[in-house]
Formats: sequence, C-alpha cells, structure tokens
Amino acid sequence: MSVKPRAAIMPAMIRKRRAAGAAAGVAIAVFWGLSFLSIKVAVAVIPPMTLGLVRFIGATALLAVLKLLLAPRDRIAMKDVPALAAAGLIGVTLYFLMENNGVKIMTASEASVAIAFIPVMSLVAERILLKNRLSVLQCAGAALSTLGVFLLVSSGLSLKSDWRGYLFMLGAGLSWVAYSFITRKLFAVHQRITVVFWQSLFGTIGFLPFALLERSAWAPAGAAVWLNVAFLAVACSALGYWLYAACMDILGLTASSVFINLIPVISLLAGFAILGERLGIMQYSGSAVVLAGVFLATLSAPREHKANASATPEE
Repeated sequence: MSVKPRAAIMPAMIRKRRAAGAAAGVAIAVFWGLSFLSIKVAVAVIPPMTLGLVRFIGATALLAVLKLLLAPRDRIAMKDVPALAAAGLIGVTLYFLMENNGVKIMTASEASVAIAFIPVMSLVAERILLKNRLSVLQCAGAALSTLGVFLLVSSGLSLKSDWRGYLFMLGAGLSWVAYSFITRKLFAVHQRITVVFWQSLFGTIGFLPFALLERSAWAPAGAAVWLNVAFLAVACSALGYWLYAACMDILGLTASSVFINLIPVISLLAGFAILGERLGIMQYSGSAVVLAGVFLATLSAPREHKANASATPEE
C-alpha cells in the first residue's frame, strides 16, 4: 500500500481548513443578514440597549453550556481578564451602542456602506500594526466587496443624514476592528469557546447601565417578539460570535472581515424571498461584485495561517 508524501497531504489539509473557515464566514453572513428582520420586530417593543442585554443574557447562558461540554478544563488566568473584558466591552457593548445609534439617525443603505469599510479598515490595521504582507488577492477582494455593497444599496443612498450617524458608524467599524485584534491574540492561549464565552459575559455586563436608563420604555412583549429575540441570542450572538472567532482564527483578520459585506446581500435576498421586495439590476450587479470580492479575499490565506494550516480546529 502506497503512502502519500507529506508534501501532497499538506495542500489538501490547507484547502480543507480554508473551506471550513469560509463555511463559517458564510454562516455568519446568513445569521447576521437575517438578524435585521428580527431586530426590526423586536426593537419595536424592546428598547435597543435593553434588547442587547436580553439577547446577550441568552447567548452567554448558551455559551456557558457549550464551554462546559467542549472545554471544561480551559480556565482563564487573571492576566487574561483585562483583554477578555476589553474585547467584550468593545466588540459587544460599544459596537452595538454605536451601531444602534447610527442606524437610528441614518438610512439603512448609508449604514450598510459605512459598515462595508470594515474590511478595508482591517486590511490597513493588519498591515500597519502586525506588519503582515497582504496578498494582491486579499487587497482586491476587500476593495471589490466594498464596491459591491455600494452598488447594492446605491438606490437608497442619499448621503444627507445627520453627520453624527456617520460618526457613530465609524465608531462601530473601529470598535469591531479593535475587537478582532484583541480576540485574535487570545487564541494563542485559550480555546475559541472559552474566549467567546468570557467576552460575551463582559459585554452583557456592559449593557446593564444603558438598559437601566431605558426602564421607562420597558413594556410586555408577545410570543413573536420573544421568538425573534431567541433567534438573535442563539444564532446571531452565541453561534455568530463563535463562528466569527473560528473564521478569523483560520483565515486571518482581513479575509474574515470581508464576509461582513455578505450581510447586505443576505438581507436583500431575505427581503426578496420573505417580504416580496423587487430587485433591480444594480442589486444583482452589487451582489455579484460582493461575492467576487469575498472569493478573492479567501483564495489566499495570510502567511502565518498557512504556516499553521496543519493544525486541526479547536472545536
């Protein structure tokens, strides 16, 4: 029986690992793309930051169970607490504080374009802070996906919203990039489920003071609202953050962030399939360009991820 040489096995393992990262990225885009429909239903009854608190209480509870099952012996050290707390407060509390306020005072189309710059910001940050040599395909993919989002939502752009909306969305983008950098470093010492659980816990705590300020707007919610909150907690918060951590660990910061630009594509398709909204040529063209950008960005992995590609995923 012939044995395949190690050199022949390694490329297959790299392709398999990269495919797993891409699958995680697509799942994230589906969950977060559909989340806008659930948020629309829930936020009509539950105030924005209270909604954030409720969904992350549910998410943290689920992540606690998953951690007990998958990584019961993976304990954090006191030296890791500042980084975990910072990631939770920045990537959960601060991100939703910025995004919710930004979306509130600007159109959804303008907000989508603002968030579409996250891959470009990630690319620049990765080059400056990590000194990584990024491939031409990664740069082209990030740029193409951003252009695709612009085409996708161009019919709804007015660029006349309150300037504070753009400032809030810029803050959301920067907080997400900062969260990604902090989270990435924690993978070296802890399993992904451990990192995401503690981040979610600290982010949930961060929501508390803001939710208490909304007490006067609290009202009873019906079954439909709670079903949407459950989807936000389980799929979008618990699984979404866990899958994003896996995607970032496998593909790197820039490539994983490009999947965020699939979110408006999923939202558009959901509007077409569920709400019966009609699509125009610009929407089809924009979706195709976004998909091309995501494909290019994930076609080549960063150098340090290629070096570690033989490692098996943690969870």
